[in-house]
Amino acid sequence: MKTNYFSRPFFFGIVFTLIIALISMALVKLPVLSSIGALAVALIIGIIYRQFLGYPEYIRPGITFSAKKLLRFAIILYGFKLNLQLILSDGWIMLLLGALVIFLSFALMHIMNKFMKGNDSIMFLLAAGTGICGAAAISAVSSITKSKEEDTAIAIGLISVVGTVGALIYTFLGPVFDMQNTVYGVWSGLSLHEIAQVVLAGGAGGDDGMAMALLSKLSRVFLLIPVSFIIMYFVAKKQHSKTEEKVDIPYFLIFFILVAILNSFVAIPTGLKDFIDQFTTLLMVMAMVGLGLSVSLRSIREKAMKPLLALIILSVVISLVSLYAASFF
Repeated sequence: MKTNYFSRPFFFGIVFTLIIALISMALVKLPVLSSIGALAVALIIGIIYRQFLGYPEYIRPGITFSAKKLLRFAIILYGFKLNLQLILSDGWIMLLLGALVIFLSFALMHIMNKFMKGNDSIMFLLAAGTGICGAAAISAVSSITKSKEEDTAIAIGLISVVGTVGALIYTFLGPVFDMQNTVYGVWSGLSLHEIAQVVLAGGAGGDDGMAMALLSKLSRVFLLIPVSFIIMYFVAKKQHSKTEEKVDIPYFLIFFILVAILNSFVAIPTGLKDFIDQFTTLLMVMAMVGLGLSVSLRSIREKAMKPLLALIILSVVISLVSLYAASFF
C-alpha cells in the first residue's frame, strides 16, 4: 500500500518527530547533556517514549518517513561539510591513513564477529561507523544493505555513546601525555567516530590541533563515497547469486557527491552555509527520533551486548593505531 504524503496522520507523524527533535536539541544545551550530543539524546528519548508511552499506530507512516527519507536527505546535505579541493590538495596522506583505518575497522570487526557470533547487520554497521563517520556512515550503509531500522538505530546509539565517551577521554589524555598539538589533532581526527566528537576533542589541541583534526576527519568522510560503492558492488554480487533482481542504486549518494562538488567549487555565503548546517542537524535529529521509536528495549538486550563489546575493543585498537600514525607528524 502506497503512503499518502498528504494525509493528516502522515503529517502528524512528522510533526511528532519534529517536536521530540526540538526538545532533544534544547536538552543538549544543559551542561550535563551537552557532551552527549543531540543525535544520541533524540535516539534515547525515542526509545524510552515508545517503551513507556507509545504512540498511535496511524502516525507510523510519518515516523517511518522521518527515519528513512529525512535521513537520506540529511546525508545529501552532509556533502556541504566536504571541501574536495582541500582534501585532494593537502590531505593525500590523510586519505591513505583514513583508508587504513577503514580497512582495519571492517577486517577486525569481521574477525571479532566470527568469534563472538554477534548480530551480523549491527556489527557491519558499527565497522562502517567506526571507520568512516559515525551515524552518517551507518545511515548511508544501512540504506545500501537494507538493514532493519532497529539494527540501524542500535548501531547509531552505540556509536554515539562510545564515541562521546572516547572524545571526553581524549580531552583528558592529550594534556596528560603532553602531546604536540598536530599529533593530538591527527590522532583525534583519525580515530573518533563523529565530526562533532572530533570538534569536542580537537579543541583541546588549540587551533593547530583542531585544523589537523578536521582535515584528517573530513578525509575519512570523503572516503564514504568510494566505500559505499564498493559495498554496493558486493551487495549486488551477493544478490545476483541468489536472484536475478538488480540492486537498487542509492541515488542519495549521487546527490551527496554533487553537493560536495558544489560546495568545493562554488562560493556559498557563510550565512547560508550556517543555515544549511543547522537544518541538516535538525533533519538528522528528527531521523534519530524516528529510529528510536522503532526500537524495543527487549531487542537492545538481545542484540546490543556483543556488538557493544566489539565496538569498545575496535575503538581502542583503532585509537592505538591512529596514535602511532599521528606520532610521525
